[in-house]
Amino acid sequence: MNGYFRLVNREGASLLKLFPPTGEGKPVDISDVAEYLVMKEYTCDLPALKRAVESAGREVREIRLGNEKRFPERECYKLRIGPDKMQAFAKFYAASEDGEDMTAEEMIKDLELRGVKRGIRKEAIAGFFAKRNYLEEILVAEGREPVQGKNAFIEYMFNTDKRAKPALKEDGSVDFFHLNILNHCSKGDVLAVLHVEVPGEPGEDISGNRIAPAEVRKETLKFGHNIEISKDRTVLTAQVNGHVELVEGSVFVSDELMVENVDNSTGNIDYEGSVQINGNVATNFQVKAKGDIVVNGVVEGAQLTAGGNIIIARGMNGMGRGILKAGGNIVAKFLENATAEADGYVSSESILHSRVTAGGEVNVDGRRGFITGGKVCATGSINVKTLGSEMGADTIVEVGTDPKLKARLTQLQKQIADDTKLLQTVQPTLLSAKQKLAKGAKLSPEQIQQIQSMAALNKQKTDAVTAANQEIEELKKQMTSASGVAVRVKGEVYPGTRICIGDVSMVVQKTTHYCRFIRERGDVKMAPF
Repeated sequence: MNGYFRLVNREGASLLKLFPPTGEGKPVDISDVAEYLVMKEYTCDLPALKRAVESAGREVREIRLGNEKRFPERECYKLRIGPDKMQAFAKFYAASEDGEDMTAEEMIKDLELRGVKRGIRKEAIAGFFAKRNYLEEILVAEGREPVQGKNAFIEYMFNTDKRAKPALKEDGSVDFFHLNILNHCSKGDVLAVLHVEVPGEPGEDISGNRIAPAEVRKETLKFGHNIEISKDRTVLTAQVNGHVELVEGSVFVSDELMVENVDNSTGNIDYEGSVQINGNVATNFQVKAKGDIVVNGVVEGAQLTAGGNIIIARGMNGMGRGILKAGGNIVAKFLENATAEADGYVSSESILHSRVTAGGEVNVDGRRGFITGGKVCATGSINVKTLGSEMGADTIVEVGTDPKLKARLTQLQKQIADDTKLLQTVQPTLLSAKQKLAKGAKLSPEQIQQIQSMAALNKQKTDAVTAANQEIEELKKQMTSASGVAVRVKGEVYPGTRICIGDVSMVVQKTTHYCRFIRERGDVKMAPF
């Protein structure tokens, strides 16, 4: 049992009697004594009280509080309620020798009068009154925490990560037939399952106030054609064989168009789904697909545009006119005299005299693995085996800047130039009209209307120039943040090759082996791999 104290009232004196603890109980704490005496309006010599409390850890002690007999003090308690009103603690003080003890029923009624209406722990209270272990905080009431629900979520049964990269064979060549990029599905395949939300249960604090659980997020299955949804709207199933993909949160299944070659026998192709070409694509033909384009042969000077990936197993000889544009990735055995633009990454075994831009990385791996001539730009890093040429072919590689940002910057600069040129013709006319009006000249209604139109045009173009300049500043900030990107060369990099990172560049002066180029302190620097 804990040590405790009680008041003693005698004729001509009031005393405080201190009892030592028993067993593993705690001794009396002077702060408890001082707090109680203040609460009951007793005065005391603090140094004497401190000495008495210290010695009361070993034996019963008494200390005189006053020279008059006081009224008896009933057994009482101090109530502490947490700031969130979820718990209430009571610390009990013994009655004076001639005072009355409380009962558990009295205690519970008193708690209710003090606003504690819910979660009263009657067993804990009864346990105290059975043993009366004073000066120990006990939990006498506890609120009910809300039970949090679960958010709804959608489980997709196909690969939604479009950043999958082609595997390399043991001999270093790219395995174009096992790319893990296309998500083929068969009729009856389950494509997505909606796990519906589970609502929470409200809680309640000790004052009876309702505590609402956090709101749960709801989800719905979104889908296009060729898909069936279950009656409870929680399962999507393919109705046809085809290709499944996730586009802006919606599941789409496209029938795949398959042809042998794209030439005079087929004409140009414009298809809603994905296109597979088992042979070649001839010069001057166009293939457009909202899904992926897969060519198992060669692409000549043709134009391929895909909303998804473009995969060319035997490469492309663009003949200076071939163009590839992909909303996803471009994978080709080689790119020669071609223009290739991908929102994702570009992967090839060689790039020769081509203009290549990628929203992600450019990886030129395999046995040959060279970039020679032309210009290759990537928002991410460029990884290549051989860069440039012993023959000095002009080769430029650029990383760290989104090609779309650069295009937008060029567009804005042209817009500013055009608008400024227009303002230079409008503003002198407006100034002249203003001076005439200041001298009291009268203008015809037609002249006034013309000046008003020019003033409106002046304001419109001035605002446009201001907005364009602000956007240019934002673009420049984005274009200078080229941290983490690099040009990595696993073999040789030849003199004359220009390396650009963000808005800084350098020209390689001598042949170097196995190195990487990074941006450091505002310059392009060569560093060990």
